[in-house]
Amino acid sequence: MNAPLGRRVAAEAIGTGLLVAVVVGSGIQATELSRDVGVQLLANSLATVFGLGGLILVLGPVSGAHFNPVVTLAAWFTGRRTSGGLALRDVAAYVPAQVAGGIGGAILADAMFAKPLVRFSAHDRFAGHLWLGEVVATAGLILLVLGLGRIGRAASAPAAVASYIGAAYWFTSSTSFANPAVTIGRAFTDTFAGIAPASVPPFIAAQLVGAVLGLGIVAAVYGARRVPARPEGAVPPTEPELAST
Repeated sequence: MNAPLGRRVAAEAIGTGLLVAVVVGSGIQATELSRDVGVQLLANSLATVFGLGGLILVLGPVSGAHFNPVVTLAAWFTGRRTSGGLALRDVAAYVPAQVAGGIGGAILADAMFAKPLVRFSAHDRFAGHLWLGEVVATAGLILLVLGLGRIGRAASAPAAVASYIGAAYWFTSSTSFANPAVTIGRAFTDTFAGIAPASVPPFIAAQLVGAVLGLGIVAAVYGARRVPARPEGAVPPTEPELAST
């Protein structure tokens, strides 16, 4: 990836911000248009699928379109011994940008719908079965993200990652946050997609556990990582074009 660090960080902040704006904004719109919770979740998940896929497609060539600290950490961990992998300074720049973007995206969505700009969510999500859902959602995301790179299918990331997140809205008990930056951002909005601040730390802990589990699954399925030859300008396997909500 040839873009300077400043441009890559900007892409991560903007991409994460727009992703959270899609999640929160579509949740607000859904609750205003329907009283049926199933319809609300369907609208929210569909908007997220299309929004995430488009963001990965346009920003992936710049930063890798992680939009997610656990994806950034997984990319660093798997590529730390290679010359083309993420450096610790990249991680130190990406993660704060992702968190700031997530918070900004929630505030932007609230502003677009004339909601209070910052009102911490009262939506309690503090339960063991929800944490298990986050472990499963995040482990699956890391398997998909790194697996695409291992099989040489990183170009499929926009469709594959967006599709997985859309499915995980429905098959996980937590509706698949699977992203610490998005989780923090969603605490800043007291709307359909919000999460109470007290519920944030265990969600993030579960996501980190899921990331470690996902790395273990990748190692078990694909074995030791090999860095294939790639054409000049291609996205390195350690910085896949993918992201998550």
